[in-house]
Amino acid sequence: MITETKTGHNQVSMVFDLNKCMGCQTCSIACKVLWTNQEGEDHQWWMTTNTQPGRGTPKDWEDMGGGYKNGEPAVGHQPTRAEFGGGWEFNYDEVFYGGKGRSVHLHPTDKGDDTTNWGMNWDEDQGSGEYPNSYYFYLPRLCNHCTKPVCVTACPSKAMYKRPEDGAVVRDEDICQGARFCMEACPYKKIYFNYVRDVAQHCILCFPRLEENVAPACARQCPGRLVFVGMIDDEEGPIHKLVNEWQIALPLHPEYGTEPNIFYIPPLSPYRLNEDMSIDEKTPRIPPEYLESLFGPKVHNAIATLQKELETVRNKGTSEILETLIVYKWMDLFGQFTTDPSTLDRSPEKVAVSLGSTRNKNS
Repeated sequence: MITETKTGHNQVSMVFDLNKCMGCQTCSIACKVLWTNQEGEDHQWWMTTNTQPGRGTPKDWEDMGGGYKNGEPAVGHQPTRAEFGGGWEFNYDEVFYGGKGRSVHLHPTDKGDDTTNWGMNWDEDQGSGEYPNSYYFYLPRLCNHCTKPVCVTACPSKAMYKRPEDGAVVRDEDICQGARFCMEACPYKKIYFNYVRDVAQHCILCFPRLEENVAPACARQCPGRLVFVGMIDDEEGPIHKLVNEWQIALPLHPEYGTEPNIFYIPPLSPYRLNEDMSIDEKTPRIPPEYLESLFGPKVHNAIATLQKELETVRNKGTSEILETLIVYKWMDLFGQFTTDPSTLDRSPEKVAVSLGSTRNKNS
């Protein structure tokens, strides 16, 4: 049972500390194993951890449009199957059973649809810049479960809606007609299409877990203790402080106007190196203008706040902000969502009811 916040709003939000993310993909695999292992979902990765700067998934998603413009929904590009890529089949028979193990290697089987020319993390760890000032960082991405979800507005069949219990944006797949206007409208391009079942699908914020006060799988499995989960209006919780009080957790591409409920602590940058390999302490390696293109102009104040807090601690002072971000105890990440899933009722009857409800609403 999700506890209502003091202000009466039930919006579960998440904060990702990008200074801790090491790109291990545990969150991506946790989501993949739990939610997208059925027919037609082989190419779907509801959670992705992409290298920035990068073209991401679907390829060049940041140039595909969508969101709101002047308060009105803006029509964007509908990502193609090839732009998502992935979901490959490999030449296992040829390599393992065809007697060619010494002359051929494993590779995706080309079906003639260009899906083998891109995929999730195709450009992993490439980044930008030139030696010795190359740089990159990792950016976990999932549905933002926006306060003003333009996908819901665009859905002609009214299959999509925000759950009042937790603010998750979901769809009823029995109503979805596969029009894919939601894919065009979403500026983050985190909606996929199931070509087998003719329905669109996306992250459901693990709402069956939330209902049992269990944190979403991506957050619970993260080994870096970098994902906070909780009610954004809980004034005593870390998310409210990080987003509203300290203002160091920012939404991705706020200019789209959808008011995302997934937030990020921007990455601090190493200093640049001069030609003689001396350190340039005045110039960050990650261009501030690039971070502004991702998180908006507030990113500069956020980074300045983090740097100020670091300097305070280095001078033997204390910082509530850094104490919060260090996360000495993992339970401090998840607010009320700290239930151990192994303690829940997993009887066949309970599982059948839970899975049936989930698949009907949005799997």
